[in-house]
Amino acid sequence: ESMVELGLEPHCIWLPAPHSVLVSPAQPLMVSVGEDALLPCHLSPRMNAEDMEVRWFRSSFPEVIHLYQDGKDQPEQQILEYQGRTELLRDNLTEGSVVLRIHSIRPADEGQYSCFFQSSTFYGAALLELKVAGLGSGPHISVADYEAGGIRVVCTSGGWYPEPEMLWRDSSGQLVPSLSQTKSQQENGLFEAQISVVIKERTHPGLNCYIRNPRLNQEKESTIYIAGQFPSQTSLWMVALAVVLSVLGFLISPAIYYFWMQHREKVNVTLDPATAQSNLVLSEDRKSVRHGDTQQDLPDNPGRFEPYVIVLGAEKFTDGRHYWEVEVGKKPEWTLGVCRESVRRKGSISVTSKNGYFVVCLRDGEKYWARTSPLTPLPVSVRPSRVGIFLDYEGGEISFYNVTDKSHLFTFTDTFSGMLHPYFSPCLNEGGKNADPLIIYIGEGGNIRLGTLKSASLASGVLVSDSGGLLSSNRLCTLHSLWSLWTVKP
Repeated sequence: ESMVELGLEPHCIWLPAPHSVLVSPAQPLMVSVGEDALLPCHLSPRMNAEDMEVRWFRSSFPEVIHLYQDGKDQPEQQILEYQGRTELLRDNLTEGSVVLRIHSIRPADEGQYSCFFQSSTFYGAALLELKVAGLGSGPHISVADYEAGGIRVVCTSGGWYPEPEMLWRDSSGQLVPSLSQTKSQQENGLFEAQISVVIKERTHPGLNCYIRNPRLNQEKESTIYIAGQFPSQTSLWMVALAVVLSVLGFLISPAIYYFWMQHREKVNVTLDPATAQSNLVLSEDRKSVRHGDTQQDLPDNPGRFEPYVIVLGAEKFTDGRHYWEVEVGKKPEWTLGVCRESVRRKGSISVTSKNGYFVVCLRDGEKYWARTSPLTPLPVSVRPSRVGIFLDYEGGEISFYNVTDKSHLFTFTDTFSGMLHPYFSPCLNEGGKNADPLIIYIGEGGNIRLGTLKSASLASGVLVSDSGGLLSSNRLCTLHSLWSLWTVKP
């Protein structure tokens, strides 16, 4: 949920002939980072500008962002940072009005822009100030170490711009002094921040981690609860099992059941060749897919994706809970998840949750995103070689897990109706660099099981893998109930 504020401050210069000036809207423009910024500019009074030069530049005239000259765009004049990222919308050029579209706004785009018109009798320019603000990911809380008679808990978040503010508050809203705080700017210009605190027995049973964007005056928070007696330092790893994250609004009472996912939740997913884009090569058992160099001669049925390299699972979910895993190996790019039956499949597609695609992706071998609108960066510390996907239809949740380190990646929340399908995209093979297939994992038994423990203190939302590792938990639970969960055998 990153935003861009476009402050418009028009200035003009003109020659005597036609008394025209260049103007822009007085009100700021708000645009989401990762989407497109639209920068409008027009002549007043209105006049035909088809034969004029229209130039957009940064701080100096030769620093061309976009140039329209001699009746056409001149992309070879653009500076490197904007090549392939701009488009001049000139539907109203006969009235002296243009809009510059800049794709995928980033922090480096912040600064002044000039819109410049020139004819044989007139020239004028308007200055625009572009300010970027990024609302990053929700805080992630984890147990770090034993320290000073308590446990050190760390809160981290990424994808912020400018530098965010972080703090801890207790359950009564009082500030809690932090042990340490660090902030670092990544190569993409966005900030990652980390803050830690020591929790001691009988103090601060509930702590809230807040992170705030001072430019947007918006914040996100997560809550941590620890219940029960603290063990000795030698049993610290048991404490780690008892630390449970609760995003605001998801707390429940101790009397509610938690779920130990059963065999019936594991779904045997296969690929549907009738939906596969014509470059995709499916295995004979329909359990793997890769991108091929040669386009196949396939029937262009309405359900087939074209030209985007996508294939759906043959399964159609209209209720219940379902879980499957996909081997991604060392592929540098992939996209996985769930989509609605009704999604657009031909031509230009915007793969985001608002358009019915609930997916996460890897790009450039290191950038993980949830395809929300705008995109949500995912903080991933251990690269997943296998990804788990859990659909709770009635609960309105689609969750993703890093099976490699048993961590939670992201959860989409929505209200579902109609059919949902598993979604797969191996992405382009990039000349062999991304040629490995996506493989639907076939394990023994159920990867996730559903059941009920008889402990008096219970929690909801606990996922456990085949190997017995805790995948995630987003509910309140006690030391004893979580220890029972860990020791119960399948």
